[in-house]
Parts: sequence; C-alpha cells; structure tokens
Amino acid sequence: MATPEQLLTGPLAGMKVVDADTHLTEPGDLWTSRVAKKDQDRVPRKVRDENGRDTWYYNGDDVFARPAGAGSVIRKDGVKQSFLDWNIENGLQWDEVDVGSYDTKTRLERMDEMGIWAQIVYPNAAGFGAHRLTKIPDRDLALLIAKTYNTAMADIQEESGERMFPMALLPFWDIEASAKEVERCAELGLRGITMCSEPQSAGFPNLLQSDWNPLWEAITDTEMVVNFHVGASEFGMEAYYKGTWEGGDKWRQGIVGAAMIELHNAKVLANMLTSDLLDRYPKIKWVSVESGIGWIPYVLERLEYQMLDSAMPGKSLPNPTQQFRDHMYSCFWFEEIGPSRILDRIGFDNVLFETDYPHPTCLYPSPVEHGIKVLEPWGPEVTRKVMSENSIKLYRLPA
Repeated sequence: MATPEQLLTGPLAGMKVVDADTHLTEPGDLWTSRVAKKDQDRVPRKVRDENGRDTWYYNGDDVFARPAGAGSVIRKDGVKQSFLDWNIENGLQWDEVDVGSYDTKTRLERMDEMGIWAQIVYPNAAGFGAHRLTKIPDRDLALLIAKTYNTAMADIQEESGERMFPMALLPFWDIEASAKEVERCAELGLRGITMCSEPQSAGFPNLLQSDWNPLWEAITDTEMVVNFHVGASEFGMEAYYKGTWEGGDKWRQGIVGAAMIELHNAKVLANMLTSDLLDRYPKIKWVSVESGIGWIPYVLERLEYQMLDSAMPGKSLPNPTQQFRDHMYSCFWFEEIGPSRILDRIGFDNVLFETDYPHPTCLYPSPVEHGIKVLEPWGPEVTRKVMSENSIKLYRLPA
C-alpha cells in the first residue's frame, strides 16, 4: 500500500486533499459543558445504563437517542469493523473505537496518516439534518440544543487549526430562527449548514415553497453552503430502514438500505432541478452528500427527455444539466465506474471526494490511493479539482 507521500508526487505534488464528508462522534459532555447549570439536565447527555449500553438522555430521563454509540467502525486497534451489526448513526460504544472518532487532536493525526488536509464534518446524535430535534415538544429546548451544537462546532474548527469544518445544524422548524442561526454561524466562521432535505416529512412546508425565502436570503447574504446529507429527513431514514422487503434479515437490510438511502437523494435533486428555486436564489450552492455520483447522469437525462417531450409552446423550462452544473455538487467515495467514466457528463467542477470516515461505509485506511486511482483516466488537472480544488472553492477553505 502506497503512503500519501508516495502518491502525491509529480503533477499531484502538494495537492491538499479535502474530504467532503466525515462524521463526528459527539463527546458525551458536548452540550452539558456549554450550557448554564439550570439547563444541564435538559440538554443531551450520555449515560451508561444498567445493561452496559450508552444512551443519550435529555430533559431529565427522556431518551434522546439509544444506543449512544460512537458512529464509528474503526476499532482501537485501527481495524475497520464490518458494518452489518450497526445502527448507522451509532455503532460501537465509545470505549471500543479509535479515539480519532471524537478527539480533535487524534483526528488530525488520522488525517495526516490518510493524507487528508481538511475535512467537512457532519453530526450523528441529532440526526444528519437535525430532524431528530423535531421530536422534542419544547421548541425552545430544541433550539438551545441546535445552537449549543453549532457553538461547539465552531470551537472544534478553531481547535483543529482550520482543518476540520463542521456543518451547522439548523432549527428548520422555525424559519425565522433558522435565518438568524445562519447569520450567527457565519459570524462564528462556519462555512455551511446540513439541511433537512424534506421538512414536509415532519409536517413543515417543502423547500420549494415561499415560506423558506427568509432562510434563502440569509444564506445568500452569508455565502453559506446548503448540504443535503443522505438520511437528513424522516423520509430519508425510512429509505434505509424500510428498503428491504418483508422477510429480509438484518444483513440484507444493511446492504439494501445503504443503497436506497443514497438513491433517495435523487428524489431531492429531481425536485430541485425542475423548480424555479435555483433561479430565484442563483448564488446558493447545494450539495448532495454521501449519495454517490453514478446515478446523476441518468436522472439528468431522464428529466430532460420528459421535459422536452412534454414542453408546452411558449413555456420556458430549466435545463436540469445546466442547472446542476451552475448550482449543485455531489460526492463520491467507494465508486469506480462513476468517477472513472462519466465525470464529463456530470461536470468536472461539480464533483467532490469524500471518505465518510469513520462511518460504516467509509474508505479506510487508504482513501487517497483509491481516489487517485479511479480518477487517473481524467489526468492530474481533473484529479486536483475533484480531490482538492472544488471543495476549497465551494467551502471557502483557507488553502
């Protein structure tokens, strides 16, 4: 296995690899250490129960998430564990996983070992799009939890020396509060948000409705990036847990669910690309995270075929491929066919490289080697774009 130093030679020498999707195992005191004493029993805290399993509790003895796993498949011995026994948001317990899953200093060491310069970081405990917070009846408490998380992420970004860039949680159940939180997070130095892709799954307006205009205006003003991580809604998580036909065992649920949760983002993109939202807010950049890229050319071609076939005289319709290239991005990690053969159909400027570290499907321990290998047919200029420059430009990283 080649080392990062051996890989980044010749035309790729000095390339600062950016990992566009990783996850943080939230420390058990992330919330309690940052709120007033009167709120410490209200915000999430990790407790080991009588059965030896960790659980997130909030508001006294209410369960926030169970189990409170580490969301990591990298064991303390550095070996990647099979993902088939997992809750995708949790996984092994804290004392079983590599410290790099949750400790900033150790995470930076792992990044150096893998040849990664910077990481875009997503949550675990609150859900990938904060959708778990909508189950909290007390909206003020849910807002406190989201804001405290975002403050903690700004602390981690600073502690990492501007190498880890967490995306902020959004209190999307309150659009006015969401707009204010975008502005606050921009002042903290955060670069983007992880957005619930289908708020209608929790009884709120879908993203194409004008209710969201105050949020889009705040995002336009702050240049924050909007990220749709897979599973960032109740509908998205159903795609994982209910993707397997009746009778399918847990082994098949993990395999089928992993594919279905990723393809679910095709629904999100199809609705966005055929709407007027991208034209109304042309400066906003949108990212489909942890969903792969192989399906994108088909969806673009399918949308275009049907739109042309059903076009009405005098009606101007958006071109999905051009809309995608002007406003959207997606990430790949394990794929070979997509990044090696169809990048030109998607757009060389619209694809990012990710590892999904330390989640069940992550590229580990040699992600950079894989990325360089599958991008080789396009040459070093495209490799630099996908593995470095596109993310640096999109997230305004200090490279």
